[in-house]
Amino acid sequence: MLVVFSLTTGEFVIAGILPDVAADLSVSVPSAGLLATAYALGMIVGGPVVTVLTARQARKRLIVGLVAVSIAGNLGSAVAPDYPVLLVSRFVAGLVVATFFAVAIATVVSMAQPGKQAAAVAKVALGMNLGIILGTPIGTFVSHELGWRATFVTVAVLSAVALLMVLRFVPAQPAVASGPVLGELRVFADRGVQLAIALTALGNVGVLMVFTYIAPLLTDVSGFAPGAVPVLLLVYGAGAVAGNFLGGWLSDKALMPSLTGLLTALAAELALFWLIGGNQVSASVLTFVLGLLAFAIVPGMQTRVMTAASAAPTLAVAVNASGFQLAAAFAGWLGGQVIDGGSGLRSIYLVGALLTVAGLAVAIHTMRRDRQPVLS
Repeated sequence: MLVVFSLTTGEFVIAGILPDVAADLSVSVPSAGLLATAYALGMIVGGPVVTVLTARQARKRLIVGLVAVSIAGNLGSAVAPDYPVLLVSRFVAGLVVATFFAVAIATVVSMAQPGKQAAAVAKVALGMNLGIILGTPIGTFVSHELGWRATFVTVAVLSAVALLMVLRFVPAQPAVASGPVLGELRVFADRGVQLAIALTALGNVGVLMVFTYIAPLLTDVSGFAPGAVPVLLLVYGAGAVAGNFLGGWLSDKALMPSLTGLLTALAAELALFWLIGGNQVSASVLTFVLGLLAFAIVPGMQTRVMTAASAAPTLAVAVNASGFQLAAAFAGWLGGQVIDGGSGLRSIYLVGALLTVAGLAVAIHTMRRDRQPVLS
């Protein structure tokens, strides 16, 4: 959980410091948004590639190496002399994240009691929630007080503390893969696995686009002062913690029906943000609900991949994390296109709602497919 906390802070803190980075490096806000895309691309590439290449490494040694690369990437971000170097540093920092998530989640699911897998995933994901509710606002505050470079130094220090905890307390674990690693790739020919990964990508792209530009949305659309952004990120994170446990509980009760309902609510919430997000009271409440719904869908999506890809769960979860980051990469780029296209910053909410409907369509199709009788 502590490692997930530091990795998540490193990923999402860019949302709170986006205007600071853009101003200091003399680039536009849409260009700075591509820093989120670079990190996401690192996860997209690293998910399958790093997982396959390290599948026979002992788990503790693997975790230590992955966290060390993340520390190097964040320190590189802190000292980057210009925008291109910063882009490369964010890419490097993202390379190892999907593999770590996959190892952690697959291990926890294998240890969980039957019927409690989604709840177990939710406990691991608590580190992600804390990264948003504490890490991202703290990183944003550090940026405002000491500069955005100090934020990445802080993330590196958090990762180093987590690494020390791993070295001290995590027991030795066997390698991730026990059979032929390349043979696990056959799992991706399964239609159910393909739909599960597509559900993750399409179901998250809308809300990820909104979160990437959450700082300028809250200041320019809702009218909050920049100093209020860390507080509102705390509100978002509080909703994320609640949604994480709610999503785990609902998914253990009824996986696909709950995912379908949550995606419906998320699409409606984004549309409502577009309509009334200019009011500060409404925006504050909707920010909490946005965090709740955005993270309520995570445990179910991860569990769906695990159950669909039982033959190769670690690799499947890593690729699913890449699918999530593919959505993040596309979200950062698309948000910039929406702004540059003249539709206005506020229209990001409406576009996000429409994209979430696409994910909802995949969920409905998957649920109907599950209900079809299996022909012998």
